[in-house]
Amino acid sequence: MDTPAPLSWSLERLRELTPARVAIGLAGASVPTKALLQFSLDHARARDAVHAEFDVQSLVQGLADLGLGGTCVSSRAPERKKYLARPDLGRLLDADSERRLARVANAVRKLVIVVGDGLSPTAVNAHAVALLRRLLPLLAANAIEVLHAVVATGARVALGDQIGAILNARMVLMLIGERPGLSAADSLGVYLTFDPRVGTTDEKRNCVSNIHGAGLAYDEAAHRISWLIREGLARELTGVALKDESGVRAPRTAQIRPGDAI
Repeated sequence: MDTPAPLSWSLERLRELTPARVAIGLAGASVPTKALLQFSLDHARARDAVHAEFDVQSLVQGLADLGLGGTCVSSRAPERKKYLARPDLGRLLDADSERRLARVANAVRKLVIVVGDGLSPTAVNAHAVALLRRLLPLLAANAIEVLHAVVATGARVALGDQIGAILNARMVLMLIGERPGLSAADSLGVYLTFDPRVGTTDEKRNCVSNIHGAGLAYDEAAHRISWLIREGLARELTGVALKDESGVRAPRTAQIRPGDAI
């Protein structure tokens, strides 16, 4: 009979698999000082991520390097304080942005890509362009051409519905910063919505989330997203009726994050 592994060894192995706080221990009736300081640091990183500057210029340049034109728009809550207090205003474009998009609307597009700040501009600044660099070749292989993207400030997920409707999109792909947690302040989420229009509800969307250095790798995320886009366009639906059946995962590759040694 195999001898059970010591508890301490099992916990060490578990810590290698997750950034979650596992068996941090006790110091009297409280937590150890090291764990408390780490918690405070992670909390500060999460707050900083929510209030970080959305680097629109760098994103537009990054999109241009990928061969994508870019239109910059704003929701009705471009100021961060109002954005956080009024989620409803982040779901609608301001009047100037509506007019700007109407000028570039033309024939029906298979797919419109929207890059929005969301609740973690830090995540979008760090990961959006890198993810699209992996995704665009997979879309091209399926004859899904994307020539234009929209960069949206003060964005909630539903802002993509109005953008997609104005641009005559069959599907909108929204890259947006997810609400920071205490184990990941830079998590990127991707939402897909077929036949976008104002008032679309969340059960009609697919989501690929937790994209960051310690989470879902770019290559695997791109593999899943491209499958969902291809199948969603073919079946003319997204949401609860479209299950991720992308099959064998793409190989997980290392990701280099800002500040990592090379």
